[in-house]
Amino acid sequence: MTTPAISIIFFVVAAFLGALGQYLYKTGADLAGGSLSSYLLNWRLLAGVACYIAVMTLFVAAFRKGGALTVLYPIYASTFIWAAVLAFAFQSIPIRPVNVAGMGMLVIGMFLMGK
Repeated sequence: MTTPAISIIFFVVAAFLGALGQYLYKTGADLAGGSLSSYLLNWRLLAGVACYIAVMTLFVAAFRKGGALTVLYPIYASTFIWAAVLAFAFQSIPIRPVNVAGMGMLVIGMFLMGK
């Protein structure tokens, strides 16, 4: 079974949105005061939820187009790479050589899983 390119694209976008959702959850949690309203009215937390809804929608769309789980789910592992890039870009959290090595292993693992 060949995985269509559109399914792969959907999963790449989903991986980025998943990382963005994680970032929004983190920054939203930093701003939350602990009351229920501080969670329910927190635009960052709500945007994080929206990201995860989009991720699930992209998953369904990708699977409807066809493709193997062993090809698509390893692509979603790139969420960890996107999260590090977002943390670096928006919070100046350094990406150290050991992090780059881990990212390289993720990419190699994604490639091998897709074989």
